Amino acid sequence: MLASDTALIVVDAQESFRRRPYFREDDALAYIERQQALIDGASAAGIPIVQIFHVADDGPFAKASGLVRALAPLRIEPDAVFEKRRHSALIGSGLDVWLIANGVRRLIVSGIRTEQCCETTTRHASDLGYAVDFVGEATLTFPMTDASGREWSAADIRAGAELALAGRFARIATVEQALAGRAEPTAA
Repeated sequence: MLASDTALIVVDAQESFRRRPYFREDDALAYIERQQALIDGASAAGIPIVQIFHVADDGPFAKASGLVRALAPLRIEPDAVFEKRRHSALIGSGLDVWLIANGVRRLIVSGIRTEQCCETTTRHASDLGYAVDFVGEATLTFPMTDASGREWSAADIRAGAELALAGRFARIATVEQALAGRAEPTAA
């Protein structure tokens, strides 16, 4: 697939997360560096960049909060912007229509949260027949505690998401691999 068949999807990389009690600035630094490298590389390669924002009626994800904007210090000049209210960026946002209208068949998925909106968008896109590169190093998540009281680190959660996606729903790729490679549609 050519760059013209590909789009970079930046899911929910927004200031809203800084208002969540689980947000960890230290964890965000590496993510921001890799996300910016992916954005810059896509721009240089002529790959369209699609920015997705999660919106809600109230709280830090409400548009009235002023926090539904790119996570600082990311620099992004998207070719298209969509708002979503569900985990998948492909439900009710108009993204699906834009992808078809622009001949996109391959997605590079990145953003916040690895195991939620990024993983859900990846699975949904794969089920729709898109070839997907999931760039885990350009996703961010936060530690979570399970029902037994065990805390799962962000690295554990990312590893689990990548394990579940690999070869079934996506190719797991580094920033460099995603920008250079061709992802093939995954088989069930």
